[in-house]
Amino acid sequence: MVISIPTAAAAADEIRALRERMHRMTDGVPRMPLDTHPALSGVVQLRTGGAYEVDSTALALALMAGPSRAGAWCAVVGVPDLGAEAAAEVGVELGRTVLVPEPGDLWLEATAALVDVAQVVVVRPPGRVAEHLAEKLGARLRKRGAVLVACGPWPRAEVRLSATESRWTGVGRGEGALRARRLVVEARRGAAPARRTSLWFPALDAPLRRAETAPEAASETLAPVREAG
Repeated sequence: MVISIPTAAAAADEIRALRERMHRMTDGVPRMPLDTHPALSGVVQLRTGGAYEVDSTALALALMAGPSRAGAWCAVVGVPDLGAEAAAEVGVELGRTVLVPEPGDLWLEATAALVDVAQVVVVRPPGRVAEHLAEKLGARLRKRGAVLVACGPWPRAEVRLSATESRWTGVGRGEGALRARRLVVEARRGAAPARRTSLWFPALDAPLRRAETAPEAASETLAPVREAG
């Protein structure tokens, strides 16, 4: 039995071919990391050219906050109930945020156009998104160095974030007022094990932070709530 051992030159050619193939697969555009809110550090890392899926507007705002505070322009499409005050509190710079609350049937066109001018674009699709449309928009994201955050299902999303175990504190026996909310954020990337972290969102002393240290009212009643979406 004869075993063929490749020469150094042949091995170098093979490595070069593999690198060229990988280069073509990523459109030759580097995937640059964007600033992440400290509360989400280690759970998810936004990178240019990627699409990310969230199950609530609150998580979309949390993802916007890091890049926005670092100076990036952001845009929000199809979210008429976006709370401007809540966005500003969590760190979104409204002066660099474009809002298109009701694009109607032109939501995809509006999103694609805003990818050209904003680094982070949040969109709430009105229905199911076809894979070929998501891929077409993905190519535009890679070309422009932008990030898409979809409120709802998105084909081939790099990371899917969901909020669970939401509980409010401050209710007491019914005589109090809701003051802080503790929840668990779960991030799933493909078949890899999910990453989880507990957040106060909002906290008593900040709009958003990790829950390692409980706020003063942590001993108060934690009331479970159902998220509105």
